[in-house]
Amino acid sequence: MDALKNVQCVFCTCTKLRVMRDKDRVSELASRIQDRSPAGIAVEIANLIRSGELPIGTQLPAVRDLAAALEVSPSTVSSAWRQLRSHRMVSGSRRNGVWIQGDQTALRPVRYEGRGNFGPFAVTDLRLATPDPGLLPDLSKALVHATHVKNLNSYVREVITPSLREAVATVWPYEAPAFIATNGGYDALYLALVSSVLPGAYVAVETPATVRILDILDKVGARSLPVECDEEGPLPESLSAALQRKPSAFLFQPSAHATTGRNLSTKRLTALAGLLKKSDTLIIEDDGLSFIAPEPAVSIGRWFPERTIHIKSFSKSHGPDLRLAVMSGSENFIDQVRGYRNFREGWTSRIFQDAAAYLLRDKDSTACIQNARKTYIERNAAFSRALSERNVPHTAGGLVAWVAVPSEQHALVTLASRGIAVNPGSPSALTKTAHLRIATGQLASDFEKVADAVLASLLDPVWQGPVDTDY
Repeated sequence: MDALKNVQCVFCTCTKLRVMRDKDRVSELASRIQDRSPAGIAVEIANLIRSGELPIGTQLPAVRDLAAALEVSPSTVSSAWRQLRSHRMVSGSRRNGVWIQGDQTALRPVRYEGRGNFGPFAVTDLRLATPDPGLLPDLSKALVHATHVKNLNSYVREVITPSLREAVATVWPYEAPAFIATNGGYDALYLALVSSVLPGAYVAVETPATVRILDILDKVGARSLPVECDEEGPLPESLSAALQRKPSAFLFQPSAHATTGRNLSTKRLTALAGLLKKSDTLIIEDDGLSFIAPEPAVSIGRWFPERTIHIKSFSKSHGPDLRLAVMSGSENFIDQVRGYRNFREGWTSRIFQDAAAYLLRDKDSTACIQNARKTYIERNAAFSRALSERNVPHTAGGLVAWVAVPSEQHALVTLASRGIAVNPGSPSALTKTAHLRIATGQLASDFEKVADAVLASLLDPVWQGPVDTDY
């Protein structure tokens, strides 16, 4: 009994000492923070992290303990933690503790930059769904023509040139109220989100999306609500559940999907429009393939033109160095974007705008784009057939194939051992998945070879037998 009492005394003494040390630690940290607003706490903690006084791996005090020491509300400290978490300087949760994660305040696109480096071992690189340079139109005549554009080298901040506005209006999927030219599709998406979504607001986004879309959502501080999809597009029941959280925007791809290859059906679009009729959620449509998609993009703008933002990129169809996309929206929304751009470049090159307008009207350029579209469809279909002949579960379309696998890591290693580099699917998803995204735009041959390698990646990594592919 005496021994038990001694143990209890030692335990109580150790606990009291630990509590005293914790209080001292909290008091010491609180004494270093002068500005006790959420932003001030975040900035001063960031300075301590960068200086090394709070090393990576350090656990920060509990929210309530630090709030009491600072004589502020717990929500003030929580807000500061959110700001640091958005820059990935801290990680963790209020329940499990918050820890120092990094010492850089600049947010990086971690999904995009986190792709594997295969070095010289990747003989066949199928990671990026990029256009085939040999299928792009010649820009020389278009650029020469565009040097005569009105207001060339002027500082007049023109949202879109009259020539480009007139050209895109004829190929737009609905009668849009207003247009603006941007420096590419992802620039347009960033401008759309930063101009309309407050940090911390919810954005409903189809999953899988693309790594760039998810990185941009992180950058603007949005909280992503996953909307699950099938082969026809976003599932109405999943969107309905997301809309219960009153998201600021719903973001999806209205044409051939850049990750899964599936094409949004008109029937599914009508169902989604019916759900969105009951809300005031902003609708953002990102048409990345635009002019080379197997089917033209559909748009909810035909029902709700005033709250639909439609983005059409020229990168994959006319060339990534044209650095151009066009975005439509309400007059008020376009004016918001224009105002935000006054902090930045102000406008998109009028040379590039009028070059694009020329390409949309020129018969030879139009024929080139149609040939590219046909070729991409043929390449994608050839690879899809090779996968189907081997009973490999997948969807395919546009410039990609989306292959279900038992283990992404095993599949990536198996393909890499055969000199083939592809992307894992999980970074593109907001929910658990095990897939490969295989780019087909530049896969002009070797369909059988790549399909054989994919089949090999489906073998069980433990006993090397075939796996059940019904999932």
